[in-house]
Amino acid sequence: MSNRVISMWTGSTPNRVIVIVLTFAATVKLSHSLYRRLRRSRTRSGTMSFAAPPKNDSESLRRSRILSSKLYLDVPSSKVPLIYSSTYDIAFLGIEKLHPFDSAKWGRICRFLSMDDVVDKNCIVEPKEATKEDLLVVHTEAYLNSLKKSADVAMIIEVPPVALFPNCLVQQKVLSPFRNQVGGTILAAKLAKERGWAINVGGGFHHCCGGKGGGFCAYADISLCIHFAFVRLNISRVMIIDLDAHQGNGHETDFANDSRVYILDMYNPGIYPFDYEARRFIDQRVEVVSGTTTAEYLRKLDAALEVAAHNFAPELIVYNAGTDILDGDPLGRLKISPDGITHRDEKVFRFAFERNIPIVMLTSGGYMKSSARVIADSIANLSNKSLIDMGRKTSSI
Repeated sequence: MSNRVISMWTGSTPNRVIVIVLTFAATVKLSHSLYRRLRRSRTRSGTMSFAAPPKNDSESLRRSRILSSKLYLDVPSSKVPLIYSSTYDIAFLGIEKLHPFDSAKWGRICRFLSMDDVVDKNCIVEPKEATKEDLLVVHTEAYLNSLKKSADVAMIIEVPPVALFPNCLVQQKVLSPFRNQVGGTILAAKLAKERGWAINVGGGFHHCCGGKGGGFCAYADISLCIHFAFVRLNISRVMIIDLDAHQGNGHETDFANDSRVYILDMYNPGIYPFDYEARRFIDQRVEVVSGTTTAEYLRKLDAALEVAAHNFAPELIVYNAGTDILDGDPLGRLKISPDGITHRDEKVFRFAFERNIPIVMLTSGGYMKSSARVIADSIANLSNKSLIDMGRKTSSI
């Protein structure tokens, strides 16, 4: 402090009064400046009220919703951790056929598995439908409200005529099947922790994040599954292995800069969604261009899994096993054979098996009628190699 200031404080009373007044005025001005900055900051982040709850209150609310959820069912040991409900399948006056996705794929997979004596249909686990409170664990209220408009749902599922139908019908015929699959994905993590593995015959909606849907993905089931695992399973490190042909921009957005989640995404960069912002949040990016064949694809996968093993030690793996990499798929544009799918899935499950890491498999995208047969054959192979136990007699690895 300078001598001049000291003399002002030690001088006459009028001088001290002037200093106090000036100091008070400066303090008020600084306080108003800080207030304006804070208000602008909160406005940019979408919080208009100065008295908005701090982040830890938001996390407490998320935790409370997870702990009060009914989606974690106790499943008897007589059932296998293969999850499916007839409510998964979408039948909407034939309009569903306007999208290339096979909206009856999930039921056909289970019928093939039952017909081939891979699993007893009575041993399949049926999940509960995710409620609004469950969905709010990740999704914003504004996004869920947007789904009350049929036009918004039509854009997300890429079937324009859906916009013309009453929303109550859209909720029943389209969104309810998706919410049941979300329940299956969330439950799959619990079963994987208990049994070592679980397969949700649906799910894998990797283009949806907390505040936005797209690409036939209305709910962020992968993000929801992981947040439930953090709280209910005491898991702190999760690896997402996304081998759908498309980039998983939904979960990448939700877990941007979250060190608890490691993302290995192997995708075709020349197709939807072209989300360059979300690509910044991929921990291990493996691009496979249009026309990539089976041998090259599997070689890249082997190398990627080796790198992932050195980079991260997960307590849970979420495997997004899209079959849109199949040769002939109109959207994936890759040239992987059905046997290539079988080898791919076996490599991922063996990666988890050898490291004793629980694994959740989701069936995700696949836009040919042959996908259901290919998935069923791959699951049968996992059972035959004793990488999963379907309750049938299987050969050794």
